[in-house]
Amino acid sequence: AASRRAKMAAAEERVVGAAPAGYTALAVKFGERQRSPHCLLVKEHQVREGASTTHPPRRTLFVLNVPPYCSPDSLSRLFARCGHVQSVDICEKPGPGEKKEKLTSKFFNPKTVTGFQVAYVVFRKPAGVQAAKALSREGPLLISTESYPVKTGISKWIASYAASVMDQEELKAEVDAYMQDYDKKIAEEEAKAAKEEGVPDEEGWVKVTRKGRKPGLPRTEAANLWVLEREKQKRARKELLNFYAWQHRETKREHIAQLRKKFEEDKQRIALMRAQRKFRPY
Repeated sequence: AASRRAKMAAAEERVVGAAPAGYTALAVKFGERQRSPHCLLVKEHQVREGASTTHPPRRTLFVLNVPPYCSPDSLSRLFARCGHVQSVDICEKPGPGEKKEKLTSKFFNPKTVTGFQVAYVVFRKPAGVQAAKALSREGPLLISTESYPVKTGISKWIASYAASVMDQEELKAEVDAYMQDYDKKIAEEEAKAAKEEGVPDEEGWVKVTRKGRKPGLPRTEAANLWVLEREKQKRARKELLNFYAWQHRETKREHIAQLRKKFEEDKQRIALMRAQRKFRPY
């Protein structure tokens, strides 16, 4: 048993020590039963001077190889021993870190990204980043503990299913609030457009709008299909009338020739009838 533990410890050291240049490997385990550790690659987040980012360069820890079962709460608890964690942002891949609009919707969030991801852990003080990198000298860190277990298997599926069931009242309230904000935004834009209508800008140009004209078709799928069908029919008629004009002329010539032929046949038939009309008393 001692030799076995020694082999496992040596394997952990080899795994943890194989980190790319500039990164520090942190050994983590999902739970106590897991034998082989998983490596998180961490380093201080750095950005170009003058670049706008939501992740402060001296207080942000950049984490690679984040497993799919590791949530922002798990990472926050994992690095809480290094200092106060201000925020944790998990992304599908590294990016410039522009400021994103905060998603407040409970029902209309984008699809959850699966697979290994990257994370940005922001500490309140810069010392937290250095303390997090020093965790490589300690043993494997546990993501799921007795105090804060991470749901897996059937319990995770049940929780996901329960979260997918929508409350109609909450959904209606969220949609109503969104539509109120949308109507308010449209009203503000219309008021601004009405205020600026007819007023020349700095260069003397006057903005012309479609106000007062016939409104366009509604942007619906049925209306788009109707417009496409009308355009197709118009294009087909134009091709038949214009592109095949020589065929149209030939058809008219053939029609006139047939009329003349029929006229001559009718003349001969009438002459024959007149010749055969004789008085026969007997």
